[in-house]
Amino acid sequence: MKRLLFLLVLALGVTPAFAQGAGPKVHARLVAEDKAVAPGATVTVALEEKIAPGWHTYWKNPGDAGAPTEIQWTLPPGWKAGPIQWPRPKRLPVASLMDYGYEGTPWLLTSLTAPADATGPVTIKAAVSWLVCEKICVPEDATVSLTLQVGRQEADSAVAKDFAAARTLLPVPSPWKVTYALGNNLDLYIAAPSLAAAHPTSADFFPGRAGIIKNAAPQLVGYAKDGLVLRLTPGTKVSGALDGLIVITSSDGATQALDVSIPAGPVPPAEFGSAASGDLNLWLAILFAFAGGLILNVMPCVLPILAMKALSLASHGSEGRNESFAYTAGAVLSFAALGLAIIALRAGGQSVGWGFQLQSPLAVASFALLVFAVALNLSGLFEVGSITTGEGLAGRSGVTGAFFTGVLAVAVAAPCTAPFMAAALGFALTQNALSALAVFVALGLGFALPFLLLGVWPRLLAFVPKPGAWMLTFKQFLAFPMYAAAAWLVWVLAQQAGPRGVALVSAAMIALAMAAWLWTVTRNLSGRGRYIGVAVALVVLAGGLYGISLLRDASAAPVQNAKAGEAYSAAKLASLRAANRPVFVDATAAWCITCLVNEDAVLSRDTVKSAFAAKNVAYLVADWTNQNPEVTSLLKENGRSGVPLYLYYAPGARTPIILPQILTESGVLGVL
Repeated sequence: MKRLLFLLVLALGVTPAFAQGAGPKVHARLVAEDKAVAPGATVTVALEEKIAPGWHTYWKNPGDAGAPTEIQWTLPPGWKAGPIQWPRPKRLPVASLMDYGYEGTPWLLTSLTAPADATGPVTIKAAVSWLVCEKICVPEDATVSLTLQVGRQEADSAVAKDFAAARTLLPVPSPWKVTYALGNNLDLYIAAPSLAAAHPTSADFFPGRAGIIKNAAPQLVGYAKDGLVLRLTPGTKVSGALDGLIVITSSDGATQALDVSIPAGPVPPAEFGSAASGDLNLWLAILFAFAGGLILNVMPCVLPILAMKALSLASHGSEGRNESFAYTAGAVLSFAALGLAIIALRAGGQSVGWGFQLQSPLAVASFALLVFAVALNLSGLFEVGSITTGEGLAGRSGVTGAFFTGVLAVAVAAPCTAPFMAAALGFALTQNALSALAVFVALGLGFALPFLLLGVWPRLLAFVPKPGAWMLTFKQFLAFPMYAAAAWLVWVLAQQAGPRGVALVSAAMIALAMAAWLWTVTRNLSGRGRYIGVAVALVVLAGGLYGISLLRDASAAPVQNAKAGEAYSAAKLASLRAANRPVFVDATAAWCITCLVNEDAVLSRDTVKSAFAAKNVAYLVADWTNQNPEVTSLLKENGRSGVPLYLYYAPGARTPIILPQILTESGVLGVL
């Protein structure tokens, strides 16, 4: 009945669609993985569908309504085409129906085999038809073609990473046994204790044929002692083995589709939670973002800023309530602005992720100069306000200062990624702007929570020490962590722009210190002396800033990584995996504090190095210090928006094991 209704809606909708004259909603082309194919060999060809925003095409089982893409090949004599290799689909709710299909730019792969006596070049043609839907549906078709050389097999490096990305979306045979039991519900049992212990973010079943389940009904995830149970609403055609896909998203944000043929069998009792898809993912992402933001407060890069905020609260006593709210506003707005900037850049075609601003030598140098200026202020070389005791200090509101302290804290925290943040950020960057904004606001609220509590419950301020002479000493002490942060940023710049970058930022720091000193020693002079002092200070500062501006066009210096590994590339990874060799991929950056800690504490240990050597593990370093589209693509494929990311590809495995962001020696040795 639903299909009849769909066909009626389609018939009514097609005419208005053509009347609008908006042109095709899908643009198709053929892409070959190899420049040439050898006689008797096979070449993979992709049908690329560029789908207009808001529209979708369909999987082989379209769900409640729709029709899958069809390809009719016109091949030279003796050539053969295999079936379409369907990537994993999405659940696409349409009113009360549920469709299974694709948005964006899916690649449908097909293997073409040349005859043993093939000669070339040859022209491959395909008549392609599809149904594309939004509020209305439009049947479209196109004839596409490509020319292949016949000779020695030669891969096309220009599309290697695109085909690698397309293959990550293909389902793999389930490594676990799956059975089903039919009653009032249809329960699918995945016998995998490790999967149950990992508590994946979501699990969805996509039936291979119509009538197995009610597609639009919620899918619940339950946990048994030795596995995971999906509770579905059965359809009218549940019989025999149930073919389809189970798509699982881990808490790290990585997604994998398992190709299953499920026989009837025992299903143990399980405890069920909420729906495995839909809005639940957003709420989980918000929860993860809040927890990650809270944990971010104990990261080493943020602690100096928090100490400055604590000093400010101590100085302002009972008025710290307003400062707490101002600090929270600065932090939340900064996280939201940074997140939306990433989304806007990605929508414009830029390959960026979390921490992207530190991939620019100019931004790193400017940030180093800012942190150095804060350190000079804390040391007392120049004053913006004053730290003294008495009534004057208690009478200052400091709301503006607190707001910008929140902004500075977020800027310092940008290179860090705390536990739970990766999954939340990976989810946010795949959603619409409103959903993404909710995740980034939650991240900011979690980050600001310790000081927000002081605003909500002012009585907590009673535990903050009263203003006194100790504050001047503590203020001066806080300068040293800021100097350390500035030195670290200079080291990051050295990785990006080489010795020239270090020389320019060092000269700018000296100019800044001299300008601050000139302003301090001349500001109390009278008449012409004061104006001359200010003018000279501005000239010196301008000279330093001009030097920094020269880094705008700085070319990325080759990053010298201390780890004994090879540079990552998609082609290198594919080659090693084709040779059935285990591979460990370390996605890192010089500005990532967590990455550096993991390197020194775990990956550089002799026991780990020995284990890699004993098992012949290839160690690939995917360095993201400078912008690198291949590394960005690797992160995106694994549901991440920033580093660190650690992947282990076991021999013969189709998908990697994703390690935690905080590594342990036992954890790394365990996956090997």
